[in-house]
Amino acid sequence: MKLTAKIKLQPTPAQADALKRTLAQANAACDYISRVAWDSRTFAQFKIHAKVYSDVKVQFGLSAQVTVRAIAKVADAYKLDRNTLRTFKPTGGIAYDSRILRYKADSVSIWTVDGRLEIPFLAGDYQSALLAHQKGESDLILFQREFYLFATCEVPTEPAFEPVDVLGVDLGIVNIATDSDGQTFSGSQVNNVRHRHRRLRKKLQKKGTKAARRRLKKLSGKERRFASHINHIISKRIVAKAQGTQRAIAIEQLNGIRQRVTVRKSQRATLHSWSFFQLKNFIQYKAQRAGVPLIEVDPRNTSRECPICGCVDKANRKSQSSFLCIVCGFAGLADYIASVNIGRRAIVNLPNASTISPVLTVREHDSVRGKAPAF
Repeated sequence: MKLTAKIKLQPTPAQADALKRTLAQANAACDYISRVAWDSRTFAQFKIHAKVYSDVKVQFGLSAQVTVRAIAKVADAYKLDRNTLRTFKPTGGIAYDSRILRYKADSVSIWTVDGRLEIPFLAGDYQSALLAHQKGESDLILFQREFYLFATCEVPTEPAFEPVDVLGVDLGIVNIATDSDGQTFSGSQVNNVRHRHRRLRKKLQKKGTKAARRRLKKLSGKERRFASHINHIISKRIVAKAQGTQRAIAIEQLNGIRQRVTVRKSQRATLHSWSFFQLKNFIQYKAQRAGVPLIEVDPRNTSRECPICGCVDKANRKSQSSFLCIVCGFAGLADYIASVNIGRRAIVNLPNASTISPVLTVREHDSVRGKAPAF
């Protein structure tokens, strides 16, 4: 599977200047190529190549391979939309391949307008392990005056095992995730950070001074990075639990939920900052790497269906956190019950389903007596 390793370059001031001029020259070439493609209505990469390759290489002083990558960048931009002339920022990223970029133990040899430069880089243990499998293109990016390389890595995956059971996972806002073992990953920490940053941004934007704008720039991306870090932790624990117990993972198919759900005005910011799609993607790629089967199920009524008698009614969901069946009296935490229902729905999608044990009994002996099981 393909993963991306992000490494930070440590250029000298002279090397940083060469890298910046390289980005500017390559993107100026992209603007020229885009204008030629637009005027001639030629958008296929090889046809653009035939029209501009020689002129671009001479006019902009680029190497042969950088010229080819610039042409590919323009062709890719027009794949999305051919109704608008594409333009490129002077500091936009450019792609490098093995002909113009070579990785060493702790440095890279990279082509610039000043020739080949050897630049040291910083990488954590995780990124260093990924770089052992580096294959394909790497993007040179300038972000907040720092240079980064985003390296494509072909990472080997574990063979998928035959699951003996299913771990259901319910995704939410109050609780980011709840599994069918009863483990809950609270969203209070993330929501508190989001609310604090939202109030601070509003205050600084209203103030509008130069110092306030500097503060806003410094805060940029901090909330997003924190939420991403929490999602990485949660997804890693869920996948590790499923792998250790030889279970598949079942999650809800929540595509388009923001368009389907109607909420109060005061809740809109919370709903639209909910990063369930990122968490789902993290679970997906970590599960694939670990060989854990992943199943998506229909989310309808998962938190309204009684796992004991099968009654589906809106009245079963007494509040955000509580569930009480109006027919059999079964009660419990709503998110936990939803995760149980998700796991059970996933069983029918697995091969050899008859060999798989039930997901969870939710202490049926207590529910038969009309008691609510303790969670």
